[in-house]
Amino acid sequence: MNRISHFLKFIGYLIKAKGAHSIHSPFVYDLYTKVIKDDSNYYAYPVIESIRAKMLLSEISVNVTDHGTGRSGIKKARSIANQSVKRAKYGQLLFRLVNAYQPKTIIELGTSLGITTAYMASPLKESKVITMEGCNEIANLAADNFDRLKLKNIEIVIGNFNSTLPATISNLHTVDLVFFDGNHQLTPTLNYFEQLLPLAHENSIFIFDDIHWSEEMEVAWKRIASHPEVSVSIDLFELGIIFFSKEKPQTQYVLRF
Repeated sequence: MNRISHFLKFIGYLIKAKGAHSIHSPFVYDLYTKVIKDDSNYYAYPVIESIRAKMLLSEISVNVTDHGTGRSGIKKARSIANQSVKRAKYGQLLFRLVNAYQPKTIIELGTSLGITTAYMASPLKESKVITMEGCNEIANLAADNFDRLKLKNIEIVIGNFNSTLPATISNLHTVDLVFFDGNHQLTPTLNYFEQLLPLAHENSIFIFDDIHWSEEMEVAWKRIASHPEVSVSIDLFELGIIFFSKEKPQTQYVLRF
């Protein structure tokens, strides 16, 4: 999707997006007012953002392999930090979601430089964050960043998700939170969702990155939000969040963020 189309999609989102006054579900109202819109400056934010700043200035070159597109090439770390890492606003939302709901087992599909991983690993030191990255050299940069932040509750799994994801989840009984940020195409996104769905429970949270990034991702998001196992879906434009509680009727929200 080109920039003009993406901008028009964003304008459409702004027109449809609602605020707290339109939310009738007590669960979603609390989530929106106390977590999504929480503007507190938590202790971990400045430390993690200092790592982003370091990466934005880094002249380190890495050989990037993208298993989703099949392309490879040399990139500067600063280019990856600028183009591929979620903005602070969204990383900090991930922090607040973990802080609020205390998930013990977290899976991230798409480590990149480890900024979002760090946000998810910081609130709860007892949690285990399994972050999966296709490119070995990028994973090494992320590991260095975790060392700088003294985060010991992160496990990095390197390789093509098509083989590493089934092997990784075969050792798990449940998963509490998943961040899907590894392959922005329709079929892989739906495949990863279907593979992880059996591990979801009533309190699990699945988060999808860039749900309006392309026509394919919009189709994927619509199918996921309408899945019979999903009770609540929240469209924040760049992120989509779903919940599975059987006690809540299926409701789809587009909320301003």
